Amino acid sequence: MATCAVEGGCPSDYVAISISILSMILLLAKAIKPYLVHNIPRPQGRSFWLIALQLFASFNLILSTVMALGLLRTNMMHWWNNCYLWSVWIEGPLGFGLLLGCRILQAFQLYNLFVKRRLPPIRSFLFLTLILFPWLASATFIHVEKPLDNRCHMGSLWIIPIMCLHALYVVAMVGFTGAIRHIEFRFQELKDLWRGILFSTFCVGLWVVCYILNMAYEDIELIQIISRFLLLVMTSLLALSFFSISISQPLVTLTSLREREHPPSAMMGRALGLLPDSGLLVEWDSIQLVNPIEPLDKLLLNKRFRQSFMEFADSCLAGESVHFFEEVQQLDKIPSADHVRRIYMARHIIDNYITPGATMEVNISHRCRQEILSTLDLAHPNLFKNSLNELIHLMKTNLANDYWSSTFYMKLKEEARMRVVERELEHSGWNFSHRMSSIHCADDPFHHEHSPGKFGSSSCHLELMQ
Repeated sequence: MATCAVEGGCPSDYVAISISILSMILLLAKAIKPYLVHNIPRPQGRSFWLIALQLFASFNLILSTVMALGLLRTNMMHWWNNCYLWSVWIEGPLGFGLLLGCRILQAFQLYNLFVKRRLPPIRSFLFLTLILFPWLASATFIHVEKPLDNRCHMGSLWIIPIMCLHALYVVAMVGFTGAIRHIEFRFQELKDLWRGILFSTFCVGLWVVCYILNMAYEDIELIQIISRFLLLVMTSLLALSFFSISISQPLVTLTSLREREHPPSAMMGRALGLLPDSGLLVEWDSIQLVNPIEPLDKLLLNKRFRQSFMEFADSCLAGESVHFFEEVQQLDKIPSADHVRRIYMARHIIDNYITPGATMEVNISHRCRQEILSTLDLAHPNLFKNSLNELIHLMKTNLANDYWSSTFYMKLKEEARMRVVERELEHSGWNFSHRMSSIHCADDPFHHEHSPGKFGSSSCHLELMQ
């Protein structure tokens, strides 16, 4: 009669399954916590699908390990217990290969951004497809040769090349990460990546040992039970540790910036230590009136005008250009020698304003857009110069003409006029502070009733509480 070592369902098997279920719950919690608890907007584009793919790969890897090792006591004749479905396709290309591929993709992006100082020369989806090609080819070859028995075990001749394929991906990830070890990152992407690599390498090493023992010693029940228990536990820890690594989106992990009063577009500047109202974005004299004859790019350096103009542009659903102008000026505050911070800010601007389909994509020419996307130096001081000139010209043509006749400008002009009046009254000797005002005896119509002995002299003043 077959024992649980062959049919599954041992107590240790259910303990391992419980650990894997807990790890998946933790994975889902870590994925949705920033968006449910801290109300961070859902990421778009590459940021979203990279998270989704890692969750998908982690789930596939854990589930396929459970099914391929036969931890559950089930009827092996059912189609969902097919060894080639779980052991070859889901565990390989769609599990371990996809999970390692996402980490290699991150290391490849960091290498291009901070070492080569350029955007990755190949699109992420295409790069990930190339990364998965050896897994797809191997899975096809194994499916054709059919070396698996009814317990999803293969002969010793197949174990070595399969393990070499696993090790190759770990080496590739270590190689790309090692090439960027000298970069002083503003956030902790590299430190998190190294921490994950060290722990995951340990998990993969122990996983390989258990895999070989499980395949080679089919007749020893104790080895079968222990090896598959450790295989599933190490798989769960591997998936959990990989997802715990920073995914190169530091704004999701900066809890100090999760304040509703600060828009997401301004978060990168704050994360890099840039004060929103310092540097190039100057605040002119509060009593200076805005002159419509002045060039628009000069007027936008006025804090009060910029805020008013931005509110008007947002009300017209065309505020992207003004926000882009502000972020580029934030970038110009960073010293040209500080390449790392400039690259962070430049990449943030590209992801939010330049990339086709971005959340705040600006209306610039195709030539100008491709010039930015194909740049060889993300830290170049004139990276956004041409695009900024185009947008300023566009704002002059469209928004500016309507702004001068809008209520936003009237409100700004009235505010400036009131401040001029207040300043003139202050210069004439009147004090309009919030706490008290001064009445000079010379101006007091009742000064003849004041007693000189009581107040000291006729030139004294009377302070009235507001």
